[in-house]
Amino acid sequence: MSDSKQPQGQINIELDEKTAEGIYSNLAIINHSASEFVLDFVSIMPGIPKAKVKSRIVLTPQHAKRLLKAIGENIHRYESAHGEIKDTEQPPIPLNFGPAGQA
Repeated sequence: MSDSKQPQGQINIELDEKTAEGIYSNLAIINHSASEFVLDFVSIMPGIPKAKVKSRIVLTPQHAKRLLKAIGENIHRYESAHGEIKDTEQPPIPLNFGPAGQA
């Protein structure tokens, strides 16, 4: 018998202060293989030709698809409450990062 008061099937997720601050990103570079998706988050600053990857997330294909669905659902809820998010035109950013998709 377990001493835990946490209902079975629930996960206790902790968020420390540094992680809670988040990392700003205005560019995502997405690559994949047969077994994983790699999302690199970058912060590009105007007039500065060099940028570093600030955060990398590696997902299984199944989790990548769940993430896509969750983001889509959240965008739908946001737009229902606040109106359509306008996709502004931005000049292409030349990347010497190898073959990749952008978001």
